[in-house]
Amino acid sequence: MNRLSKKLTAVVGAFALAVAGAAVMTNSAIADHHDKPAKAAVGSKAPDFTLTSVDGKSYTLSELTKEGKVVVLEWWNPKCPFVVKHHEHATTMKDLAQKYKEKGVVWLAINSTNPDHGNHGVDADYIKKWEVKFPVLLDESGDVGRMYEARTTPHMYIIDKNGVLRYQGAIDSDRGARIPSDPSTVTNYVAQALDQILAGETVTQPETRPYGCSVKYVGVR
Repeated sequence: MNRLSKKLTAVVGAFALAVAGAAVMTNSAIADHHDKPAKAAVGSKAPDFTLTSVDGKSYTLSELTKEGKVVVLEWWNPKCPFVVKHHEHATTMKDLAQKYKEKGVVWLAINSTNPDHGNHGVDADYIKKWEVKFPVLLDESGDVGRMYEARTTPHMYIIDKNGVLRYQGAIDSDRGARIPSDPSTVTNYVAQALDQILAGETVTQPETRPYGCSVKYVGVR
């Protein structure tokens, strides 16, 4: 083989290696992309999940929406003053859950508190104390909370019967930890969105800024 042929062979070989390497990187990038869980976004399909409740029952989001259910997700931590406000000093959550249950809405609370946190493991006591009638699901790994980018307790989400996330944000417009002196001045964003969804209307405020305590994910003290 002469010198020109050797150079040509070397160039072709280098090119083939480069193409193969690019293909491997592309396939790897595609695999990494598919490995990443979907993030919740208003107007898009809500990420599916299966979690177990405090009483040991399993709940899968997609199974509920396949049944034509509108689903409310409430991130909760019963030690958080803002959660206490809505469950103990007011009847916001209890009344809302019962009102919309009668209209076919499923209400699920999700606790993403990590097992090493002092607030972990108290759910059953507060379910009994507050006479909570809806399931409280455990997300100890925080995987579902991070998938939904839940930031506070409470942080509210509403998924329609087609599995589309239609609302995310605060429970209402009063951002304090105490009951307002005039509750009639407070806008309940969740009730407003649910009424519009059930009426087949556009949600006029699909996103608001949540308020409350930080979610106690793994690594958070």
